[in-house]
Amino acid sequence: MAPGVERSFTAASTLEDAMAARRRGAVVLAGGTWMMRDPQRGVDLPEAVVALHRIPALSKVEIGSDHVVIGATVTHAVLGRALHGAAGFEGLVAAAENAANPGIRRVATVGGNLCALDFAAADLAPALLVCEATVELETFEGPKLLGISDFLKDRHMLLTEAIVTRIHLRRDLVASAHIRLPLRKAGDYPVAIVSLAVDKDKRCRIAVGSVEPVARRWTALEQAMRAQASALDPERAAGLALEHNDFQGRDGREAEGWYRGQVLPPLVKRGVAALLKTGGLA
Repeated sequence: MAPGVERSFTAASTLEDAMAARRRGAVVLAGGTWMMRDPQRGVDLPEAVVALHRIPALSKVEIGSDHVVIGATVTHAVLGRALHGAAGFEGLVAAAENAANPGIRRVATVGGNLCALDFAAADLAPALLVCEATVELETFEGPKLLGISDFLKDRHMLLTEAIVTRIHLRRDLVASAHIRLPLRKAGDYPVAIVSLAVDKDKRCRIAVGSVEPVARRWTALEQAMRAQASALDPERAAGLALEHNDFQGRDGREAEGWYRGQVLPPLVKRGVAALLKTGGLA
């Protein structure tokens, strides 16, 4: 930013106030753990910012008998505690409790994790993909609901105006797991992430993060595992993962693309073993 340019900061107390600031061009601030490093990435800090932490409705985790609603400003630490012990959400809890380091987890939010456009290694994205989450957005035309796969695919366009407000989850899972390959230092980004879940119909869902620029479901492997479900074991799952690996790994400072793809089968093996321990594939 050029010297002498004035910055503005708004701490919205209502969603209406936040959207008014967005209309004036303000950028949304959640936990700030991504934005605060913009200068290190050669990106100027925004001239206008609107913070959401004072909006009470966005900081709640509501757990019902058949659904869960997560506010966008819920932190990783709070999310892990809220869902700890909730059957079917073991993977999401692991994603929240193992991302980055304790200091970051106390500040980083669910909404911020999903809305960091260039953050391929976000832990919550694959964990929420296997939950088949629905993302609630506030737009200039009113609220909008969007499946998380569509949200991740179109978020560059959506977030030019919208604010993520809540994440909706069905309680239709019997077990889930979240397996990540971290680097040596605490807080470093994982080379690859595999999230797995089994629903009440014994169908396995699998998503991969950090390998490609955007997390996505591994539908080819899901279909192969469905065909083999009666005799599935960790070794067989790893073999199917090797056979149906359709990922084009991204190159990065911490790992080359070929390596990211190569580590996926052993991560699948670990994930299926974790599901078997919980009875998810029994």
